[in-house]
Amino acid sequence: MNSVRNKVALAATGIAALATVASCGLGASVEEKSNGHVKSVSYDSGKQGKANADARLPSWVPDDAKSVTELIRTTGSERILRYEPGPSGLPAVCMPGKAEVKAPTLSADWWPAGEHKRTDKDCGGWHVAVESDGVFAYQPETVANADK
Repeated sequence: MNSVRNKVALAATGIAALATVASCGLGASVEEKSNGHVKSVSYDSGKQGKANADARLPSWVPDDAKSVTELIRTTGSERILRYEPGPSGLPAVCMPGKAEVKAPTLSADWWPAGEHKRTDKDCGGWHVAVESDGVFAYQPETVANADK
């Protein structure tokens, strides 16, 4: 009898914990891909993403950015990022820049093919493109980016 109660209590606790995490509006997963370890994170807002101690959401992403998704190489510094802009737009740290020649090795269904060639802004070492369907950013793999 106690065993059944313990199982029911354990199941209820697990469901409550899952509901708490799901209600936060964020998700994270780690998956092994052929090109290295990759972590995918997503947030309802830039502010929420910056509050996650495990995330590496760049500081230049506006707090009012919406539907933020980032793919992170956990064994290096390469990143791709997409978000819907809020009213604040890009911060002053973002300056005109040259498109990145080197294509990302990371891929996601939300990252358009050849997007790195359309990046015309530099935001703290990130190559950024503002498109009609969102803001896309790419940080290539380099030794200099290892701590960013």
